[in-house]
Amino acid sequence: MTKILHISSLAPDIFEIIIKSPDIAKKAQAGHFVVLMVDEKGERIPLTIADWDKQKGTITLVVMVVGTTTAKLTRLTAGDSLYALVGPMGHPSIIKNYHIVIMVAGGVGTAPIYPIARELYKRGNKVVVIQGARSKNLLFWQDKLQSVSHDYIVTTDDGTCGQHGMVTQPLQEILVKDHQKEIGCVYAIGPAIMMKFCSKITKDFGTKTIVSLNSIMVDATGMCGVCRVEVGGHTRFTCVDGPEFDGHLVDWDLLLDRQKIYLPEEKKSYTHYIKGTKEHDP
Repeated sequence: MTKILHISSLAPDIFEIIIKSPDIAKKAQAGHFVVLMVDEKGERIPLTIADWDKQKGTITLVVMVVGTTTAKLTRLTAGDSLYALVGPMGHPSIIKNYHIVIMVAGGVGTAPIYPIARELYKRGNKVVVIQGARSKNLLFWQDKLQSVSHDYIVTTDDGTCGQHGMVTQPLQEILVKDHQKEIGCVYAIGPAIMMKFCSKITKDFGTKTIVSLNSIMVDATGMCGVCRVEVGGHTRFTCVDGPEFDGHLVDWDLLLDRQKIYLPEEKKSYTHYIKGTKEHDP
């Protein structure tokens, strides 16, 4: 059993969870993820380690409610325990001096972007952060991202905060303006469609682009095969080969199609769960 120390709402359906786990905190690196089970009969789900404190022995996860398991998880409170927690898993991010790095965070992608940006900032890179969300009320950890960036840009789809539009707009503007400078790498983490178009833009400039595909994992141990992805014409498993890949080599259309496979079952499960909780609510 693993105890939850703190859980709070960051935005509608987005929660921050701090968990006591000294062994995982001791080994955690940017890019790592964990696999957890809420209860004995529940599914295993992977979540990026968004932050950690080696001295306190804690890790921080950011969870967006998208289905039954995430709904169950975010209904827990401080003092509750998880049935299982395993990690750290996956290959850590490669932290080196790229000179200038652009970090593009879409929606809940803010959580995995933050520790990578922090480590790149510490390494001496000039870090440019572009954070985007559908609306102002869905933005979170703005202070954290600002603290590890030299230039910080916000976009919202509806224009309620920062620039009106998608994260791809300032990304393209920066590349057009500074393409002769030493932009060594672009990190793009968020919805698959966002990562696809970020990669498409950077490919035109020949700028190295890294994406994280942790959102397509299920089992996260290399056994189920759900996280299969074509990278450079070869089949890779996100959980054991990633979760980070070269965005220019990912077959995005295949990935987007695969993400739709279990939508009917996921929707049915979530509807059944919500109906059951309402029937038992006082």
